[in-house]
Amino acid sequence: MKMNMLRFGTIEVEGARYDYDLVIEQGSIRKRTKGPSKTYRAAYGHTPFSADEAIPWHGKRLYIGTGMYGALPIMPAVYAAAEKKGIEVVALPTPEVCSKLERMKADDVNAVLHVTC
Repeated sequence: MKMNMLRFGTIEVEGARYDYDLVIEQGSIRKRTKGPSKTYRAAYGHTPFSADEAIPWHGKRLYIGTGMYGALPIMPAVYAAAEKKGIEVVALPTPEVCSKLERMKADDVNAVLHVTC
């Protein structure tokens, strides 16, 4: 799947540019809905990634791009839910996740990509 973190706040996936966080579920791209995680913002100083969001629980791995500088907080409940489902979480700065996903077929990609911090 072709993707590249162009700059802070902008990512390109399959030739389309996005300036917001994305969820990729078996190759299908949609905007990340952060609303369910906003209630935890005060505790983290930033809206974290929580298990309350619509997470693409498919395959053996969930890739989480933690932002340009790797600052997106991931709540422990995400890791617990993944473990319960037998899914490995690969959480890295978004540019690194893009490099890994570039070598994968679109149907095999399940990811949440944060495009800032």
